[in-house]
Amino acid sequence: MTTSSSRTPSADQLLVLLEVARTGRYTTAAQVLGLTHTTVARNVAALERSLGGRALVRGADGWELTELGERAARAAEAVARALARLADGEAVTDPVAGVVRMTATDSFSAYLAAPAVADLRARHPELSVEIVTVTRRAAQHRSGVDVEVVVGDPQVHRAKAFRLAEYELGLYASRDYLARNGTPATAAEAGRHGLVYYVDSMLHVDSLDVPRRLLPGARDALTSTNVFVHVEATRAGAGIGFLPCFAADRHADLVRLLPDVVRDRLPYWVVVHPESWRRPAVAAVVDGLRRQVALQRDALLGVRAPEPSPER
Repeated sequence: MTTSSSRTPSADQLLVLLEVARTGRYTTAAQVLGLTHTTVARNVAALERSLGGRALVRGADGWELTELGERAARAAEAVARALARLADGEAVTDPVAGVVRMTATDSFSAYLAAPAVADLRARHPELSVEIVTVTRRAAQHRSGVDVEVVVGDPQVHRAKAFRLAEYELGLYASRDYLARNGTPATAAEAGRHGLVYYVDSMLHVDSLDVPRRLLPGARDALTSTNVFVHVEATRAGAGIGFLPCFAADRHADLVRLLPDVVRDRLPYWVVVHPESWRRPAVAAVVDGLRRQVALQRDALLGVRAPEPSPER
């Protein structure tokens, strides 16, 4: 791909911009396109000269599109679609194809996003989904991510956001731990046990700081940024864990404690940035997430399936 000094951006420059916008990194875009970092940078610089302004700005998580860059990215998507039709000739192509990049929490990614993607790929084999697991607020600007699933109201601008589902968190302990340490009958008693939860100083979502309010005086026993560490540490008896019910209830060795007293319900929100929403693959992934949370609504809300009646 070559740069141009004309005032009209070239198709190559637009495609380079599109890949930088999708990945948030010059180096990653270069790898995807089979170019060098220098060539990517030159194409972006030439494009910005043609446009007469900045198309990209550096954000906290990578390169982000400006308003001018978003207009150029829309043109780039049209170029990419036209090239795909040319390559496929008269064949009817599946528009749900290509790479969709998303972020979500650990447990959502494993138990909801993964089966949703598996179902989609059974019908759209050219679809590929990259999931980065994070527990954080939604980014104010797009940085190589098409879909974000966050906990709590995202309060973002220039993005489409909607409430996806609610999920319940509760207090759990292993049966062995309770046999050794006793079962707390009140929140005050539970507060005297060690807590398994997030690292307080690294918790970026205020609405998740629930157990430290419900169990005043509780001391941290084991903390981690990863929910699966919380679950396994609780199963191993490191303390009592405040866990998503849809993750904890999968384990018969965990007992829920004080379900009417120590509990909270939090919302999952989906954030889709405008330039991503126009892609059929992104819309399909969002619809797949909606279907999956509907299928797992009871599990998300901590409603256990009734125990089978013993045979007589």
